[in-house]
Amino acid sequence: MNIISKLEQEQLKTDIPEFRVGDSIKVHCRVVEGDKERIQIYAGLVIARKGSGLNAAYTVRKISYGEGVERVFPLHTPKVAKIEVVRFGKVRRARLHYLRSRKGKEAVAVKERPSIRPVKGAPAAAAVAP
Repeated sequence: MNIISKLEQEQLKTDIPEFRVGDSIKVHCRVVEGDKERIQIYAGLVIARKGSGLNAAYTVRKISYGEGVERVFPLHTPKVAKIEVVRFGKVRRARLHYLRSRKGKEAVAVKERPSIRPVKGAPAAAAVAP
């Protein structure tokens, strides 16, 4: 392993929940105002993920006062305090840029999927919760 790879491994966050495109999430951002720091929540729909490793990023879209707002967050940035998955969405696309042209409730209309995900390598019966 070279020096750059070692430095990247040290920078990676480990407390990131598993989320996909189509999921509704809340991103807790650290905002610095003067000498004070506070947490601001940015809640929206994940419309894209890109990159891998330290360069991974995701795009969150929300509707604010009738206007669509998108923000790209690096996955491993220290400016993001926490990521909460609110709702798991079921989509058949890797990027949801087609939602940009939609208005009203259609702009965030994504079907919900069950929150229980199968464990890789486990039998099918173990994936179902009692």
